[in-house]
Amino acid sequence: MLDKTMINEFSHVKSKDLKFTGDGLRDFFLYRDLGVAKATGGRVIAHLVTANSAPTTGTGWHYHEAEFQIVLMLKGWAKFMYEDKDTLVEAGDCVHQRPGIKHYLYDYSPDMEYLEVVGPADFTSVDTTGPIAVPAPAPWPAL
Repeated sequence: MLDKTMINEFSHVKSKDLKFTGDGLRDFFLYRDLGVAKATGGRVIAHLVTANSAPTTGTGWHYHEAEFQIVLMLKGWAKFMYEDKDTLVEAGDCVHQRPGIKHYLYDYSPDMEYLEVVGPADFTSVDTTGPIAVPAPAPWPAL
């Protein structure tokens, strides 16, 4: 049951008021905070993530210390390794990343954009070794 003494505010952000910034976990992505962490007192974070540059090495093998995490692909696609499973996540797909699952985002389209929702908001990312080799990303077409 929800503890009503915890912060749980109404929040409404307008997309025109939000900017993508480099204030996130990976420097090759840009992030747009949706104000959910503040509204929930840090219990949940929601942000949009988009490609900032072509993939070179990807995220590396890692897992998150979190209780809950989903990725909803809004535009484009991304290729993940979830433990030993190669997974193409395309626009409209939703992935529940169970707590502690080892994964590696290794390739993505130039127009990739996804919504990520994680609890708690101050989740951590822990580098680890992977169970298998990861394919190299495909080069982006010349602009």
